[in-house]
Amino acid sequence: MFSKKEAHLVVLNDLDEARAALQEALRGAEGEETAAGLRRALDIVDGIGDGLDPRVRWAQQALAEAKLDPKAQEVASVKALRDALPGLSLVTAVELVRKAQAA
Repeated sequence: MFSKKEAHLVVLNDLDEARAALQEALRGAEGEETAAGLRRALDIVDGIGDGLDPRVRWAQQALAEAKLDPKAQEVASVKALRDALPGLSLVTAVELVRKAQAA
């Protein structure tokens, strides 16, 4: 009946829209330098969707910003994630750190 409050990490992914906008801009690009820049931007967007769980990618980014290695500093990493997202449960933070370790 009663449950503990837990923050749920929701990740929105609009890569398809970004990819479509870049492809459209590339089709209308004039000049080789502009086209090359748009191709590079498209490569970057394509690389973002690397199959890694977006929650794990967020955890890796939060740990990198905190200058923590999840393998060497597991407890500090769990604390850093919980500080980065107040309300994140201990269980979820541990799970994210372990997935970040394995990635």
